[in-house]
Amino acid sequence: MRARRAVAAAKINLALVVGARRDDGLHEVATVLQRIDICDRIELDTAERLAVEGFQDDTIVGHALLGLAAEAGTEPFWRVRISKEIPVSAGLGGGSADAATALRLANETLPEPLPPERLHALAASLGADVPFFLEPGPKLAEGTGGRLKPLELPQDFWVVLALPRELEKGSTGEVYARFDALGGGPGFGERKDALLQALARILRPRDLEALPANDLAEASGASSLAAGLRDAGAFRADVSGAGPAVYGLFETRRDAGTAARRLGRRHRVWVAAPVW
Repeated sequence: MRARRAVAAAKINLALVVGARRDDGLHEVATVLQRIDICDRIELDTAERLAVEGFQDDTIVGHALLGLAAEAGTEPFWRVRISKEIPVSAGLGGGSADAATALRLANETLPEPLPPERLHALAASLGADVPFFLEPGPKLAEGTGGRLKPLELPQDFWVVLALPRELEKGSTGEVYARFDALGGGPGFGERKDALLQALARILRPRDLEALPANDLAEASGASSLAAGLRDAGAFRADVSGAGPAVYGLFETRRDAGTAARRLGRRHRVWVAAPVW
C-alpha cells in the first residue's frame, strides 16, 4: 500500500455556550466550530505493528487506531507520522483533528471499511471534538459536543490567532471546574436560544459579531487578550474552546496583518483563513 497523506486543520469556536455540570460529570454545550488553515500533516502506511511517530506526546491517535482495529476485528497494522503545526493544548483541537484524520485514512485501508455511523461513534468515544473533524464544513455541535449539524457560514474573512506566551493552560477539566466555581451554567437555555437566533441571521462575515461570547472565556484566563484584539480592529474576538488561544476576525488580510504585527510583540500570532 502506498502511504496515504492528509492535512488535519485546526478549529476555532466561533461561539461556545455551556450549561451546568450534569450528573455524569459532563457539561451540555452548544458551539459553532470552524476550521482554519493552520494544519498538522498526517501520513499513514502499513506496518507490522502500530507505531505513531513525530509527536512523542501523542496518546489520542494511538487510541483511535487501536479502537478502529478492535471494531474492525483486525490487527492495528498502521504506522502514522504526525508533523505538528497546530499549537498544543491551546483550544484549537489539534489532537482531535489528528485522531479523526488518522481514523479516516486507516479506515480506507480496511477490506470492509466501517460505515460512517460506526466511525462517528468510535470518534465520539475518543473526545467531544473528534467527530467534527471527520467531515468537512462548519458545524453546530450540541449535547456534549458530538451531535453535529452542518452550517452554511460565510468564509470570506481573516483570522488572527494569538497565544499568550506567559499563560500556561491547565487541563480542559480544570477550566470547566473554574467555570463551575464562577457560577456558570444557569440560563443555558436562554443563551443557547440566543445563539440559534444569531446563527439564523448570518449572511455576511460581520454578522458573526452577534454570536454570544464564549462562556469559558473568564475561566480560561485569556479574556483580556480578546479585548486586545478588538482594540486592534477585530469585528469579533474571543477565546477558542477552553483556551488559551484567542482569535480575532477581520474583513481584510491587510487589517489582519496589521493587528498581528501589533500583538506579535508580546504574543505568538498567526494569520489564518477559514477552510471548509
